[in-house]
Amino acid sequence: MNPFASSVSLNMQGQYDTPNTHKYSVILPTYNERKNLPIIVWLLAKVFQEHQLTWEIIVVDDASPDGTQDIAIELAKVYGEDKILLRPRAGKLGLGTAYIHGLNFCTGDFVIIMDADFSHHPKFIPQFIRLQQAHNLDIVTGTRYRSTSTPYLPDARPGGVHGWDLKRKLVSRGANFLAATVLNPGVSDLTGSFRLYRLPVLRHIITLTQSRGYVFQMEMMVRARALGYTVGEIPITFVDRIFGESKLGADEVVGYAKGVWSLFSSV
Repeated sequence: MNPFASSVSLNMQGQYDTPNTHKYSVILPTYNERKNLPIIVWLLAKVFQEHQLTWEIIVVDDASPDGTQDIAIELAKVYGEDKILLRPRAGKLGLGTAYIHGLNFCTGDFVIIMDADFSHHPKFIPQFIRLQQAHNLDIVTGTRYRSTSTPYLPDARPGGVHGWDLKRKLVSRGANFLAATVLNPGVSDLTGSFRLYRLPVLRHIITLTQSRGYVFQMEMMVRARALGYTVGEIPITFVDRIFGESKLGADEVVGYAKGVWSLFSSV
């Protein structure tokens, strides 16, 4: 048998007619992102085209009243309906279920999850891909709290946060410290939501994940470690949203603390 025709080999090689040979599906959950969506899509398309990657963007909109869906429809006309796929939902149903919904429409062999508000810049995606390919990783996650990648990647730069006041920085650091101490997840940034997954790995983990909202991201990493999946980290610069209001509130903070305890007692 030709070893390059085996399922394992094809999974590593990819099957698309580009230098990379893989296809990357981006899931973008949106709610009132009318101003942000055209720019983040342009940035994503620019990165993918410059690196000759096969791609698609699945926009999961939760019935935004600001016309976000109208913008997504227009973007599909510009970039192509095979590139921009609007897959709306009936209401504001939460971040975790948005990823579950979007996953139903992904046709790539890798999935990128990220925010639509410029908190996550697409310029880091090529580093995610290089790290994944260099070490055949199952997951690559962005981190605000490391100065180098793990495993090591020469061109990675220190991560950080811009646009947050001291209180919010302390809350984020404290949340990650709490989770790291209690859960020992093996990653430095559990509350981040900029990640690259192998499609079957994401599908597997997501079927086991019980949390919703912001705890969803944390549980995904904890379960990935428990299941033995390989995870790498790339330092990223997180920038607070430019247009619109943050969707993080007191309820999410309380829910996060409860989520840490729930995972500690169940995973």
